[in-house]
Amino acid sequence: MVVQQAVREEPQRKTRTRKRGHANHADGHSGARWSLLSAQGRVLFYIAACADSPVQEIARNLGLTERAVWGVVRDLRYRRMIHLRKKGRRHHYAINLDAPLLHPTIQGMTLRPILGKLASKAKRERPDACD
Repeated sequence: MVVQQAVREEPQRKTRTRKRGHANHADGHSGARWSLLSAQGRVLFYIAACADSPVQEIARNLGLTERAVWGVVRDLRYRRMIHLRKKGRRHHYAINLDAPLLHPTIQGMTLRPILGKLASKAKRERPDACD
């Protein structure tokens, strides 16, 4: 005698078009979003290269949320690493190249040796990466 059991099929899972932690890059490829720099470092470099950028532009170009960028900006302003300039209702930011680096292993250094050349070049010619 043969006993037949019903075979249970696993429900099909929805496939994602984008995996968590992955982003679609400008060249159309997707890959893990990885950076050597923290969010604070990325925002500092972006502001150095694209001075007077509003938070919305910074967030869009760095792949961060506006809320995350506002938190980073608040922290950087508190530490006097960036300056705020209001233009109407919009906020624009600029790097304070004389602000000290805060990590104990690099005490006494300022942002100038790291971001100075980038900021001065960006003043002469706005990079294509900026909107």
